[in-house]
Amino acid sequence: MNNSTPSAGVYANGNDNKKFKGDRPPCSPSRVLHLRKIPCDVTEAEVISLGLPFGKVTNLLMLKGKSQAFLEMASEEAAVTMVNYYTPVTPHLRSQPVYIQYSNHRELKTDNLPNQARAQAALQAVSAVQSGNLSLPGAPSNEGTVLPGQSPVLRIIIENLFYPVTLEVLHQIFSKFGTVLKIITFTKNNQFQALLQYADPLNAHYAKMALDGQNIYNACCTLRIDFSKLTSLNVKYNNDKSRDFTRIDLPTGDGQPPLEPPMAAAFGLSVPAVPGALGPLTLTSSAVTGRMGIPGTSGMPGNSVLLVTNLNPDFITPHGLFILFGVYGDVHRVKIMFNKKENALVQMADASQAQLAMNHLSGQRLYGKVLRATLSKHQAVQLPREGQEDQGLTKDFSNSPLHRFKKPGSKNFQNIFPPSATLHLSNIPPSVTMDDLKNLFIDAGCSVKAFKFFQKDRKMALIQLGSVEEAIQALIELHNHDLGENHHLRVSFSKSTI
Repeated sequence: MNNSTPSAGVYANGNDNKKFKGDRPPCSPSRVLHLRKIPCDVTEAEVISLGLPFGKVTNLLMLKGKSQAFLEMASEEAAVTMVNYYTPVTPHLRSQPVYIQYSNHRELKTDNLPNQARAQAALQAVSAVQSGNLSLPGAPSNEGTVLPGQSPVLRIIIENLFYPVTLEVLHQIFSKFGTVLKIITFTKNNQFQALLQYADPLNAHYAKMALDGQNIYNACCTLRIDFSKLTSLNVKYNNDKSRDFTRIDLPTGDGQPPLEPPMAAAFGLSVPAVPGALGPLTLTSSAVTGRMGIPGTSGMPGNSVLLVTNLNPDFITPHGLFILFGVYGDVHRVKIMFNKKENALVQMADASQAQLAMNHLSGQRLYGKVLRATLSKHQAVQLPREGQEDQGLTKDFSNSPLHRFKKPGSKNFQNIFPPSATLHLSNIPPSVTMDDLKNLFIDAGCSVKAFKFFQKDRKMALIQLGSVEEAIQALIELHNHDLGENHHLRVSFSKSTI
């Protein structure tokens, strides 16, 4: 039988079903997905709705007697996105878990099958919904269908805000479900909240269905989503608190500069083009629930080890990587590869810290080369055995006093920012002057553009350097620098400019 054209005979003898006894090797990606354990009373539209957020659904075959279905997506990329999204977060239909895997089949040929009329009618109805603004017939009633006049604006509250959630992170996550036009973030009743407007109420509906109650990072930053009473947002300024993505001409308003294009790289858009990599969706599919594997990498969900490549072997050291990656989490071990010194493994304290470090540092320039970070297939960095030649390339930092995030609820969690040319300096003793600090950075090879002490607290200052690359290198070299009087300089990236 031709593997690419399933016919009624394939399902009559249950070939696909028999292979799903738990030890079936995973199939290679296919745009046809095999769904198991679907409820017997489920509608075609409900099954189709699982695939809609990821792209166009082009065909459907329901096998209710076997509690199975086959869903064909318009592209393999859409199917890969869907599988990556649903592997760690099991989807539910009518409160029952449904299991999704690639099918052996490359496409669905269902023209000659009986009982396909309902599936085709459901697909046509969905096409009408996607091209117009109709509600989806047969969508699960307990989830609420798109009602006439329902708002395209979502109100998002983030609970357990253990790591900072930026406007960029929200844009990445919610863009998976449609075009995001505007976002406004604010704090109300001591809770970080956002209003987010889609181009279409249907996108808002699917985003709410998929994301309400999910965690952005592991066991924290929980999304609580409702429809807003507002039907449109009025954004006056484009800055780190509000953004109108349809109007790049808006002023920044509060003196905060708009985020530069390199910010896109800082937020996971720079993942190398490996098969199955999903470009702008990388943060999305990994960040929601914190346990998700990153599409296009071999990393296991929950992996805390990063593979860092394209380093400059003449300058990079385990200590340098410890200091840099330590801005985004507590680094336990670093190993520079013995035979390929431009590659290194960095083991973070947990998967969400590895995710943060990867999103912020991949694509940044360091010692003249563009650093790349992806999840490693290794689950831990092994220390060399006694007598094994290592040249000091592997270091254990698990008991280092320089960890920034050991204390739960530490202020450092609220001050995690992407690399920037402006550095925040703290723990400055009273005897150290502006010139002392400027000269310290000049001696480290930096060009100092501006400097100012904090008015209320002279132990802190901002220093603006010639480029982001200079600032990264200065942070590596000068964080924990001994300033005398038992004071060691603390250096981090600032969200402000001078």
